[in-house]
Amino acid sequence: MYENPLLVIVGPTAVGKTALGIELAKRLGGEIISGDALQVYQGFDIGTAKVTEEERQEITHHFIDTLPPDASYSVADFKEQALKKIHDIHTAKKLPMIVGGTGLYIQSVVYPYEFTDQGSSPELRKRLEKEAERFGQEQLHQRLQAIDQEAAKRIHPNNVRRVIRALEIYEMTNETPTAQLRKQSTDYRFPTLLVGLTMERATLYQTINQRVEQMVEEGLFDEVKDLLDRGYKNTQAMQAIGYKEIVAYYDGECSKDESIAQLKKNTRRFAKRQLTWFRNKMDVTWFDVTDRPPTQEIANEILPLIAGKLTF
Repeated sequence: MYENPLLVIVGPTAVGKTALGIELAKRLGGEIISGDALQVYQGFDIGTAKVTEEERQEITHHFIDTLPPDASYSVADFKEQALKKIHDIHTAKKLPMIVGGTGLYIQSVVYPYEFTDQGSSPELRKRLEKEAERFGQEQLHQRLQAIDQEAAKRIHPNNVRRVIRALEIYEMTNETPTAQLRKQSTDYRFPTLLVGLTMERATLYQTINQRVEQMVEEGLFDEVKDLLDRGYKNTQAMQAIGYKEIVAYYDGECSKDESIAQLKKNTRRFAKRQLTWFRNKMDVTWFDVTDRPPTQEIANEILPLIAGKLTF
């Protein structure tokens, strides 16, 4: 009999992970840990498709609205906090469920992924930050690409903090972040079932476009304007897809329609990267939800799989 099981639901943005997670949590007595890098921030609601109180259907959700908009948050922070929360959920004799699309965050918990104690230098980090200010973030990203092409593909040039961290690791250890990732164990930390939702690409892209339009109707521009008015422009969270495109509009760099088009394009690209990550990095059992809602019907198909692999 397995003890301390973990259920993980992954997939690209807009595929229906939230709805499936809630459906399975109701049936299995689960508590949901958000595996999304942005839903942890207060005030970042519409652009992150944050689950509402009504949508939660009284299912306990963790790591939502726990940090102020200007806080820093890393994969190491998520790992430490998620492991503690999983222990608490197990102690309460309930099923912990990670639901989200931030691959590296989820990987850090599922596998015994250890972050190097080396590769940290405040002085070096400060120098790299000054270089980014002086020469531009693109130049730093090009330097990363020259030493670690895979990391450069994973990290967007606008995510200066992660680019700097990757360069810092390399300069301090003479080992690329990708090389360190490859040395990590692929044994599960807990008895784990990884379930993934996928969708035919054209349908997924159409769904993403519709979601962006819905976000705009729900007040995405007003949400970003409020955050800007409160002084949160130069924050980690504001560099994310769904926010940086709207900031560009308020900075006068593009029209409103252009910012919406760019947001759709960036989100589609992000969904493609998510699928590539999960297929290459994790042992996921996939369910296609192209022509069916990922709730009761899919849950019925997944339950026997859970019963066969997890006991709790």
